[in-house]
Amino acid sequence: MCLGIPVKIMKISDSLADVETGGVVRQASLALVEDVRVGDFVILHAGFAIQKVDEQEAMETLRLLKGIGICGL
Repeated sequence: MCLGIPVKIMKISDSLADVETGGVVRQASLALVEDVRVGDFVILHAGFAIQKVDEQEAMETLRLLKGIGICGL
């Protein structure tokens, strides 16, 4: 099973972004998404941002994942 996690874009440099969730910052490729900016939320899977999501949806997903103990979010 594969799981994509909502992350917030903190910094963009070319086609890479620093993204954050649960206090953890990592790099992600933005090659698969268009029109994203710092502060946007995206779904991260295998190091790639695969879809832009609105903040409310991202926060609800993170709340549910935390509730079932996924990834210590």
